Amino acid sequence: MALTDRDTTFNYLGELFLVGAYQTPFLNMIGGMDGGNSKLTKSMIFPVAQPYTLGSAAIPAIDEDELVATGTADTFARGQDLNTVMIFKQDVEVSYLRQAAYGELTGLSALGDQPVTDEFAFQKMAALKKMAIDMELSFLTGTYAAASDSSTPAQTNGIITASTSGTNTVDAGSVDLSKAILDSLLLEMATNGALFENTVLFCNGFQKQALSAIYGYAPEDRNVGGVNVKQIETDFGMLGVTYAPNVPAATILVADMNYVSPVFLPVKGQAVLYEDLAQISGSKKGQIVSFAGIDYGPEEYHGTITSLTTS
Repeated sequence: MALTDRDTTFNYLGELFLVGAYQTPFLNMIGGMDGGNSKLTKSMIFPVAQPYTLGSAAIPAIDEDELVATGTADTFARGQDLNTVMIFKQDVEVSYLRQAAYGELTGLSALGDQPVTDEFAFQKMAALKKMAIDMELSFLTGTYAAASDSSTPAQTNGIITASTSGTNTVDAGSVDLSKAILDSLLLEMATNGALFENTVLFCNGFQKQALSAIYGYAPEDRNVGGVNVKQIETDFGMLGVTYAPNVPAATILVADMNYVSPVFLPVKGQAVLYEDLAQISGSKKGQIVSFAGIDYGPEEYHGTITSLTTS
């Protein structure tokens, strides 16, 4: 826990802006941190799918003697895919003096209002945003690790990790993204039973520009130029396109969002809990805690392209 005091933060005049690529489109699309569209669990480890297969199709060759005879039943075995919630925690602590001295200005002194008049509220808001980007990155790229004891941190298995190590993945071999590569992944997904019900492609900035260059068509116009591809019509349905800064630059994720949701192990009945901590000195303290993971359903419904060029 880092104490916020008069030596660590300063008050300035001017409009407040958050800078950097801190968008969380994937987390927002699956319901965010408020528990909307989420699933609840009563234990850290939870099931994400119970997959089974029917085997390859075959043309029956059954004669009348076999029809009336007692046959041998087929058995269709089921498996179970698991994931885990992990601990997200942000501490907030602001000294009483720092909280009180919001009118003390640093930098250029000019007419105007200081936009932050409650330092604790600002730090709490920023801590929540930091937790959101941590969740976004974890839900995308985390690697499964169960907490075997109290000293072992759990980590949820991200959907990109599950898809890349699973059924549908195409290694681009360090070449540029092309329609042929994306078509190869979509065909692989279709062959392995992906449903394409609400399919969205997530990519970083470089691959987003590559997609617009591949699929974009700009009508001639004297005043408007350029393209921003947001949907791609494919042989298996419409594919939404979303820029997501936390997707690795060399990777593309194709996910069926009908089967993806956050999972929370409630803390005092809350998906994300904020509580004040005991005041034992000259500062105000609080903490934000969430036990959260991702349920991506059958990994066979999603896919990835990896090892794309990034420059």
